[in-house]
Amino acid sequence: MTPMAIAQLGEPILRQRARPVSDATAAEIQTLWQRMLVTMEAAGGVGIAAPQVFEPLRLMIIASRPNARYPDAPQMDPVVLINPEILNTSGELVSFVEGCLSVPGIRGTVRRPDNVEVRYLDTLGQPQQLSLSGFPARIFLHEFDHLEGRTFLDQVDSPADLIAQSVWEQQCQSA
Repeated sequence: MTPMAIAQLGEPILRQRARPVSDATAAEIQTLWQRMLVTMEAAGGVGIAAPQVFEPLRLMIIASRPNARYPDAPQMDPVVLINPEILNTSGELVSFVEGCLSVPGIRGTVRRPDNVEVRYLDTLGQPQQLSLSGFPARIFLHEFDHLEGRTFLDQVDSPADLIAQSVWEQQCQSA
């Protein structure tokens, strides 16, 4: 399976609220999430939302794992979330420098809740509930923003919180 094109900042689909998936078990949805997984892995991401691959649907994948962009990320198997809903957020707001496959070359400091409880349909169309904390919670909230027509740039407190990817990498290497 070949990776899909990833929508880039400025593409209208990234500003649209995604619509619910009507049948989580439909063949086209099964193919879509499988292609999204290939795309996310090929791009070195830890999450991806359907609008990022030009599909205005409420479908996302989260898959925390150490990689070049997030070397300290915890390991977790990919989770496909169809029609996810936030049930609760809790914990302190934690600042972290985020990046995005749709916003290459730029990172920004974003404050997000440290815990999130979600409800969603799995790939078999079965209702599931999941509690996430730390980095996996951040991934979920980042991808959920895409379903709402937002990017992490909308969540930074100030333009001063933005940094070039190359500068961020240099700072990480010298730390």
